Amino acid sequence: MYKKELQQLNFDDKEADVYLALLELGEANIEQIAKKSGIKRTTVYYVIDSLKEKGYIEMSKVGKKTLYYALSPKKIGEVLEDKKRLFEKIMPGLLSITNDIEKKPKIRYFEGKEGIREIYKDTLKYHGQEMLVWTTEDILEYFDVDWLWDYYVVRRVENKIWQRTIAPNVEYAKELKGLDEKHLREMRFCDKDKFSMYVDITLYGGRFLGIMSFKDGLGLIIESEGIYKTLKSIFEMNWIMLEK
Repeated sequence: MYKKELQQLNFDDKEADVYLALLELGEANIEQIAKKSGIKRTTVYYVIDSLKEKGYIEMSKVGKKTLYYALSPKKIGEVLEDKKRLFEKIMPGLLSITNDIEKKPKIRYFEGKEGIREIYKDTLKYHGQEMLVWTTEDILEYFDVDWLWDYYVVRRVENKIWQRTIAPNVEYAKELKGLDEKHLREMRFCDKDKFSMYVDITLYGGRFLGIMSFKDGLGLIIESEGIYKTLKSIFEMNWIMLEK
């Protein structure tokens, strides 16, 4: 039971058998582990060393006896989270290696609220960077605002992603401005009657453009350094014009 699942989590065949055996046995010596797992005693030594190196089991001394025990299964989750954080940290650099030469823009299409959430999640990959946002009041009526505050903003702040936002001058947005410092954000307002905005446009990661139409329930991610730089220049121009 659970052997196949463990193999999908970077356990090989024998590592899964030994780890599951130790979970059931608690503390055990090599002979007990070999009997429970059905693996040769000489092989168990190598498997034990591998699992110790991965951080899934520990050993203890009781007199002259050496006993081994499995750490809590929660440790597997912690190891995977550490690997995920490491991957997210190096991913921008890895992507930059493959984008030295400007390529044809890549476009990904998303549908529904879940699809739009995926666009938001994509912006969280670029830790320590700045994103630029034109936003729309449609988000209040057609999207899950609670998810934004409870999930997205929390993780954006954790990832130290600063945000500059140009928003319509509606009361809800003005109330949020009081949380700018806490949310790592600076917000400026435009006249919603003179300059209507019906989609959210987010520039992030140095070459990505996220477009979200909340009312239509669809969105795009466009990857293009040229388009990004052009829209960034337009944003900066808007930003200066809105400075008080």
